[in-house]
Amino acid sequence: MRIRELLFVGAAFCALVQPASAKTIAVSPGEGAQERLQEALIAAEPGDVVELAAGRFKLSDGLSLDVNKVTVKGQGGSVTILDFSGQQGAGEGLLVTSDDVVLKDFAVENSKGDGIKSKGADRIVYHKLRVEWTGGPLATNGAYGIYPVESKDVLIDSVFVRGASDAGIYVGQSRNIVVRHSTAVENVAGIEIENSFDADVHDNIATRNTGGVLVFDLPNLPQMGGHNVRIFGNIIVNNMTPNFAPKGNIVANVPTGTGVMVMANRRVEIFDNVIGENGTTNIMIVGYRFPFQDPKYDPLPREVSIWDNQHSRAGWDPKFRGGTEIAAAMGGSFPAIFWDGAGGSEYTPVIQDDVPALSLGLKDIAADTAMAQPAPLARATSRPARLPAIIMPEAMEAAIR
Repeated sequence: MRIRELLFVGAAFCALVQPASAKTIAVSPGEGAQERLQEALIAAEPGDVVELAAGRFKLSDGLSLDVNKVTVKGQGGSVTILDFSGQQGAGEGLLVTSDDVVLKDFAVENSKGDGIKSKGADRIVYHKLRVEWTGGPLATNGAYGIYPVESKDVLIDSVFVRGASDAGIYVGQSRNIVVRHSTAVENVAGIEIENSFDADVHDNIATRNTGGVLVFDLPNLPQMGGHNVRIFGNIIVNNMTPNFAPKGNIVANVPTGTGVMVMANRRVEIFDNVIGENGTTNIMIVGYRFPFQDPKYDPLPREVSIWDNQHSRAGWDPKFRGGTEIAAAMGGSFPAIFWDGAGGSEYTPVIQDDVPALSLGLKDIAADTAMAQPAPLARATSRPARLPAIIMPEAMEAAIR
């Protein structure tokens, strides 16, 4: 066989074993946008970019993506808008179930369910997105704005979420997480890390929510034992929106006016934040106080460290049972930091902030706060070794540069 023929055969073989060259699939708003956009997400192959033009995409149903290594990008969160006001079903706006996906530069408005959800999607990037319920805080809004769950390597960068009836930015049952440079406004929970391992939440703004930043661990889930969470460099102020979560949701119990709330997690660090103008308290550390049957679940928080935060006013209107009475006994104001005291001295948080801090002295995790024996918490003289920073894979960082 001559050399020219050998080269032809070799090229044909490579075409069979190598994926097709990456391409851009352009989609514009207008008539048939629902079908054309969903068809683009189905037709995309690994490496492809689905590029959304500027304009308002009026959609009647949710969208889904299950192809690995796809980028979905618009022209910016103020000009490329996926409008779900006419959505017929109750599901999320966009559901992603594939790995190595990048979502950036578009908005999702008024989805009936969650705004953007990813499940089992490793190495996912949310960048410069806006998710908003434009009618303001209503119990009928979708539960979550940005909602990755059951994933490894989650990067949420420069997103804006408003109006979620549960959590604006939520990461659940995941590990290796970074939430940064983002803004959460008028949600029940601004930012929530739940049942997750190894998370950095930094340089965000959480304001006008019911609770600014929540770190929870709940029972009866496949992944429990949340730990190694750092909350730092954030502005967490004026979280005074009355709780509008539907009854029965766990966040329906978050008191209006909560800055940071840690529940049943371990190894949580809260430092270098600006926290204030929160009517209940700036930082709350509590156990899970509801009935549960899971013998593997630990309801108590432990190894919580708090230092170098800048506090302003807090505690003038505590919104939990017994809080008003305790505040009155302390001169009319609840302290900037409090711990429920359940579990005893071995669970005492390390506090170095120079503000009033209180232990409620609960003898039993299920006790009523009105039965507690409050006592001041002394400032610690040392703190544990710092947790390591969370590092994202370089390909994820490169995707947003």
